Amino acid sequence: MDNHQRLRVGFIGTGVMGKSMALHLLKAGHSLRVFTRTRAKAEELLAQGADWRESPGQLAADADVVITMVGYPSDVEEVYLGGEGIVHSARPGTYLIDMTTSTPSLAVKIYHEAAKKGLHSLDAPVSGGDIGAREARLAIMVGGDEPAFKAMKPLLSLMGSNIVLQGPAGSGQHTKMCNQIAIASNMMGVCEAMVYAKRAGLNPENVLKSIASGAAGSWSLSNLAPRMIAGDFSPGFYIKHFIKDMRIALESAEAMGLLTPGLKLAKSLYEELAEQGKTENGTQALYTWYERSGNGKQ
Repeated sequence: MDNHQRLRVGFIGTGVMGKSMALHLLKAGHSLRVFTRTRAKAEELLAQGADWRESPGQLAADADVVITMVGYPSDVEEVYLGGEGIVHSARPGTYLIDMTTSTPSLAVKIYHEAAKKGLHSLDAPVSGGDIGAREARLAIMVGGDEPAFKAMKPLLSLMGSNIVLQGPAGSGQHTKMCNQIAIASNMMGVCEAMVYAKRAGLNPENVLKSIASGAAGSWSLSNLAPRMIAGDFSPGFYIKHFIKDMRIALESAEAMGLLTPGLKLAKSLYEELAEQGKTENGTQALYTWYERSGNGKQ
């Protein structure tokens, strides 16, 4: 599709990240229609000129491109393959882009069901959190056919800066699993380092100045450690969704006969936080587990 073509874009799921992503499309001049289970989450977009649709099916019937950014694989399956879902309702030739982190097997299933209806399906999960979404600097990992990828890349470029076709359907989701596996162990290291600095009587902010640009450097260290130090555990990415991602990654790894002890440990620590009622916190709240450790509280 032409870079300057004004598309009718349907966006389903306008939460922490989805809202910013959809706003970039609207500001670029595309015609935006939205649906989300909680309409209040779409109010800012509606105020900016987006149109509301009453269901995923109604939205899909009136769009050139449908983008989804929902919570869980069960949500993805419902909005795409349900009785009045996207695949059933979209017109032939419509592009479907699921940016939710979901299971590779479901991405493949949606691809095949979409193809039967003459629809183009891409799985395109993202990384970069609320900051990356707000600044349109997301990493977007794509699975699907190359012609569909090339057609949609200009649109994806409005939301991200690192956009790579990884392979056929499901490859985007597998790549996101690699991303989440790396983050899981890294997050434990970042939290341990920051709590260690505090216990040693150091100024954690000064410690960050020394280690963030060296071999220990990572996105989580640069972007989430400052939040930990400030006691800011608001969600850039929800703990409940990270647990879901780690579960998918663990199941996928086990299916391949791969041992992932770091992932397994991280998942167990986050599940402890979930039991403490912290599912709505950001992933950096793992810091609180370490902060309480050694005081007879774990």
